[in-house]
Amino acid sequence: MNAESDERGVAAATVAAGSAAGDGRAGDGHAAQRELGSRAPGFIRASKVLHVSWQVGIFVVGLAVVGAGIVMLPLPGPGWLVIFGGMAIWATEFVWAQLVLRWTRRKVTEAAQRALDPKVRRRNIVLTVVGLVIIAVLVGIYVWKFGIVMPWKIEQ
Repeated sequence: MNAESDERGVAAATVAAGSAAGDGRAGDGHAAQRELGSRAPGFIRASKVLHVSWQVGIFVVGLAVVGAGIVMLPLPGPGWLVIFGGMAIWATEFVWAQLVLRWTRRKVTEAAQRALDPKVRRRNIVLTVVGLVIIAVLVGIYVWKFGIVMPWKIEQ
């Protein structure tokens, strides 16, 4: 093993000790975050060739999933969900993907907290009602001007 994996082992032992204490929190009161780096099994990390092959495989699988998500953005399908799934696959091996997912999780949590603010909720409800009234008025004007013709009664 190398020094980097030894440091991760110490960090993992610290996280495991914090989670064994009860609620999964570290001693400083903040939630313990997972260690950065590879989550490959130990026998794979022990061999350089096997570990690089593992990382290439993870990269290819993650790339395929992210590519499918990008294709789903303009087409029907859960594009962003699939893209984040591919990022999660990459995060099992690559530190940069782990950092991107942590940043994304933090931003989503902040946005959810802002959305739950009573003033913001009130504003969103008012804007939604105003938008629905405008749409109803426009549909009413269209129906008044052109009427409603059922598809089976359209003359060609």
